[in-house]
Amino acid sequence: MNILTFDVEDWFHILDNESTRTIEDWARFPSRFEPFVDRLLEIVAEHRVPATFFCLGWIAEKHPSVVRKIHAAGYEIGSHSYAHQLVYEQTPEAFRQDFLRSLGLLEDLTGEKVRAFRAPGFSVTRATPWAFDVLLEHGIEYDSSIFPAPRAHGGFSEYGAIGPSVIERHGGRLREFPINILDAMGQKLVFSGGGYFRLLPYPVIRSLTRRADYVMTYFHPRDFDAQQPMVPGLGWVRRFKSYYGLAQTEGKLTALLRDFEFVDVRTAASRVDWATVPRIAL
Repeated sequence: MNILTFDVEDWFHILDNESTRTIEDWARFPSRFEPFVDRLLEIVAEHRVPATFFCLGWIAEKHPSVVRKIHAAGYEIGSHSYAHQLVYEQTPEAFRQDFLRSLGLLEDLTGEKVRAFRAPGFSVTRATPWAFDVLLEHGIEYDSSIFPAPRAHGGFSEYGAIGPSVIERHGGRLREFPINILDAMGQKLVFSGGGYFRLLPYPVIRSLTRRADYVMTYFHPRDFDAQQPMVPGLGWVRRFKSYYGLAQTEGKLTALLRDFEFVDVRTAASRVDWATVPRIAL
């Protein structure tokens, strides 16, 4: 099962970077994301593939026409939080208020219940299972916030599943679609989105996708913007991760959609036999 998703945010929504940490900081940067959302809508329409768009509430507030456009084209809208902050840097109440603000904005624009969520930077960790309590309390049915390996933004290597699974919290059950991890010679490989997708040559991505029973992609409009300015304050490693391979991303994505079948999150949720997947008690 291959799932196609996009995180709708702007080029300056870079985590763990002092110059882009707050909403006040973002006011210094011009927006660039909308033409790339338009191009992504063209690409998925050309290939007749469904996709889930996880939208920031801040985007919905500042650029409501973009969310309306995605929804009008028939694509699923999920929440990507309001202010794009790392979950493990928030208190439970701060997370709740941020999430509810996002939910209200997206549901007002689409007229539909938001059923899917993805945390910025996949930043739900072993220390923040309370985030799932908030999601369950407010009707989220499926989540894609788990990165089941170590990473710069925390990761959750102890999660215990690398495919669709059910998170159990205080009697509630949340269907989880984590980022896919492929075991190769004892190494955990990630290849299906963001900088990982930009770094690897397409033949390698194609080969890894063929080997995987489950693929959860994640792309951002900035992944397709080869002319974007350099975000101030990034070290050389972050600059490399954030800017390498931008000019090739569109060609790789079109090849991927040509070579493989994809579904959106809600379709994937309808196809999984949830009675047989791992249950993770947190």
